[in-house]
Amino acid sequence: MNVDKLLKVQCKSDRLWISDRDGEFIQTDLQGNKLKKIKTRGEDEGYHTVTQDGDLIFTDKNRKAIYKKVQDNKITEFFNTGDWEPYKNINGDICTSDFNKEAVVVVNKSGQHRFSYIGQGSVFCPYGICTDVLGHILVCDEISNSVHLLDQNGQFLSFVFTEKQLVKYPRSLCVDNEKNIYVGQRYSNTLTVYKYLQ
Repeated sequence: MNVDKLLKVQCKSDRLWISDRDGEFIQTDLQGNKLKKIKTRGEDEGYHTVTQDGDLIFTDKNRKAIYKKVQDNKITEFFNTGDWEPYKNINGDICTSDFNKEAVVVVNKSGQHRFSYIGQGSVFCPYGICTDVLGHILVCDEISNSVHLLDQNGQFLSFVFTEKQLVKYPRSLCVDNEKNIYVGQRYSNTLTVYKYLQ
């Protein structure tokens, strides 16, 4: 798959939503065929997720708002917020990647802090974050060029891959139901697919 200036990728069943640094969201099938393209006002953002119904939810940092695009391509303001990148886990927790605090922060559905994860030793620069159907939390670390695999309680399980797999600056990721992980790399227009949890 070839997307210029890729920022974030999100998988929902047999579709991918990919964002780029120019404020565009591209929907593709798993073979990389472009299905839809949406141009937004936001640049250098790309924070988005996809609902169970397939609706795209994305942020606009300048307007501090979250928007929702439903299946009929209508875009509406969902609500106003500050700067954050949320991801919801199977148990209802909200998982966030906080680059400035160098931590993954998880709160329950009532907003109460459950735990923070600060990496494995050296400097931790979390960026892209996602969860899988088993409740695992996966997070990109741009400094160590790796993806950390955590359980739903924030315990480190393993590195999904490291710099040895020739991934540089992992910035975004998502997983599908076939245990594939899709990784977008900063400064690259390549989306790499790996098998994990074999």
